[in-house]
Amino acid sequence: MTLTTLTLGHFLTVGAILFTLSVVGIFLNRKNLIVLLMAIELMLLAVNMNFVAFSHFLGDLHGQVFVFFILTVAAAESAIGLAILMLLFRNKSSISVEELNTLKG
Repeated sequence: MTLTTLTLGHFLTVGAILFTLSVVGIFLNRKNLIVLLMAIELMLLAVNMNFVAFSHFLGDLHGQVFVFFILTVAAAESAIGLAILMLLFRNKSSISVEELNTLKG
């Protein structure tokens, strides 16, 4: 039984796959706001994975500290997005992205 060590390329490949899946999710689904928010979160997590991988393999903690700032912004983005989603559903009884332009003033 051989034990394979994980290299930086393995982590970057997984991060690229996650990022690609999130971009495909954004372009294929333009109607459901919840799926769009999930795709954006997946994109941010893929970027965070790359930051942590580079930080670990370079022996520097700056990438891991930067991840905390990204996670903070992602949490705020999720809270605001869900608040907009609740407002949209309360006013229109649907969560269609096409009806977002009707929430003016």
